[in-house]
Amino acid sequence: MQNVTVLGIGLGKRSFHQRGQDKSGNAAFRWKVSRQQLIEFLSNFHSCTVVMEACAGAHFMARKLATFGQQIKLISPQFARPFVKSNKNDFVDAEAICEAASRPSMRFVTPKMKSQQTLSALHRVRDSLIRDRVCTTNQMHAFLLEFGISLPIGIAVVRRLPAVLAEHELPPRLVAILERLHSHFKYLEQQIAELDKEIANQVADDDLGKRLLTIPGVGPITASVLTAEMGDGKQYARSRDFAASIGIVPRQYSTGGRANLLGISKRSDKNLRRLLVQCARVYMQRLDKKSGPLATWTRQMLTRRHSNVVACALANKLARIAWAIAARKASFNAEAAAMPA
Repeated sequence: MQNVTVLGIGLGKRSFHQRGQDKSGNAAFRWKVSRQQLIEFLSNFHSCTVVMEACAGAHFMARKLATFGQQIKLISPQFARPFVKSNKNDFVDAEAICEAASRPSMRFVTPKMKSQQTLSALHRVRDSLIRDRVCTTNQMHAFLLEFGISLPIGIAVVRRLPAVLAEHELPPRLVAILERLHSHFKYLEQQIAELDKEIANQVADDDLGKRLLTIPGVGPITASVLTAEMGDGKQYARSRDFAASIGIVPRQYSTGGRANLLGISKRSDKNLRRLLVQCARVYMQRLDKKSGPLATWTRQMLTRRHSNVVACALANKLARIAWAIAARKASFNAEAAAMPA
């Protein structure tokens, strides 16, 4: 087994399928092991390239195996899938991972640190609570509409639901249901407010987070998500690579030397892309109070393009600025003459 140069691992919850191959691509072994057996095996195995799909548990396993001196590479599942031959099984997946990793032009995912994963989990819980709040609000609106009570759109009126119930004569059981939903709504609002405060405090204590807040239109939520997803930005060679990684650049369908650019690609993290577009719209709403090259560029774009197109283009600029701030350890300067390349 000393000739093994690449080890592909198909991750699972309890069982892991691994395939070792030499530099010629010939299989040296393929085993099914448990989590503990995998860790014990690689702790005593010679240093080689260990490749896994970037899926659930991959970042933890990458950090763990890196402590044993292994060279860890995470590959996006969509890039490994084309190398699956014929029928699919776990060992075939491990073989496809090895095959994909051996390509010199393959792109890999940078393993996340514990702090980044924790921050991502915090944002996912917040998003889940917000979705639950929307569902609860919609239920209250729908139940009241069934009895002829049409409330204005939004959650502001839901906060004063007891006053609305006092103004109308409704069945006691329905009132009890609505009061229960209202109590759940207040609980969700409290939890969301606490998470917002926690996120704001974390950003205030983080050096990168504070520098990202200097970007116009960017608030604590967006700065926190950028910190969790981008890190120090060293995994990207340039700002355009980061913008492309979050799908905020045009899709290309070119052939025969003729360039054909379509709408944005919408790849990767849709939450971060949505937040950056919202930041761009906030900046555009306050454009009359802004100055500097970015404001001038935005005004010129608005004279030629629809505001939705400008919002996406400006979001691209904000993403590139965020990368420059992280990679160069700088802050945003509105009067700077040069934009990041």
